[in-house]
Amino acid sequence: MRELTYVERWTAEWREAPDPRISGDEQAIVAPVAATTCDVDTQILAGHSPVPGPFALGHECVARVLEVGDGVRTVAPGDLVVVPWSISCGDCDRCRAGLTAHCSTVPYMAMYGAPIGGNWGGLFSDLVRVPHADAMLVPLPAGLDPVAMASASDNFSLAYRLVAPHLRTRPGGSVLVLARGSIGLYVCDIARALGAGDVLYVDPDPAHRSLAETYGARTAEAIDPVHQGFDIAVEATARVDQLSIAALSLKPEGIVESAGNHFKPGELPLFAMYLNSVNLRIARDNVRPTIPGALDLAASGTVDPRAVVSDVFDWEELPERIVGRHSKPVFTREITVG
Repeated sequence: MRELTYVERWTAEWREAPDPRISGDEQAIVAPVAATTCDVDTQILAGHSPVPGPFALGHECVARVLEVGDGVRTVAPGDLVVVPWSISCGDCDRCRAGLTAHCSTVPYMAMYGAPIGGNWGGLFSDLVRVPHADAMLVPLPAGLDPVAMASASDNFSLAYRLVAPHLRTRPGGSVLVLARGSIGLYVCDIARALGAGDVLYVDPDPAHRSLAETYGARTAEAIDPVHQGFDIAVEATARVDQLSIAALSLKPEGIVESAGNHFKPGELPLFAMYLNSVNLRIARDNVRPTIPGALDLAASGTVDPRAVVSDVFDWEELPERIVGRHSKPVFTREITVG
């Protein structure tokens, strides 16, 4: 089989790798049918990876199940499934507590798309082994478009987690979104669907601002801190200066959620945050427990994740198209079983 391999800055290529094989009862082999770039993949391709190439790229996809081990009960060959970006067993104390990105039975930071917690391959590969199929794989609800939901592995479900729980406890709350990619757009759509009273979307990209406006958001290219302006602020820029603006724009006891990936150090206005009693979370996403709720929201028809997809390309075009700086491309192919 082939793996799309990140080689160096703005260079990716197909490389041959052994076909993955089932070596345990809990495992499955899947074939991605709609795979997309995570916002962090853009940073990797731009040369900001925390680890050097070469390595297999990709950690967002909907896949077709091809083969399952004898102990797998929740999915079967032919099923369409969402493949979470992080590897988890589903049975350890941390997984049972919902901390699937911190599973204690696999190496620390085990994931697809970067060889940080071992080499698990990437989801821009012809075939992928899933070590704990029942725990990890989430069936795609009937009627949902794999292209629209390719990002449910990470960015779409992360966006749901960044804003949905807070709007449940603060109904009608105001939301500030500081963005540089798909996560912020998903947040706008989800916040509107869940009844946010006001959404301000900040992004230098005019096309992204135009899309955010269709979700009912006010938009700006850039802002200074808005003193006690918002109940919730979501920072999805990977820039510490923007995280500071988010932290300085909250009402007392406000919540700032950061999508993280701050590869460069920086300073936060800690004293001002202390005076305003800011709640800050910079979290590696425990995506697996979030995926079902995010899919349910998508299935309700009240959000439109398909609108965030910038381009749809054939699977064979991956090496040349992925370096073309498309904001949210999805790569597709037909896979049938039986």
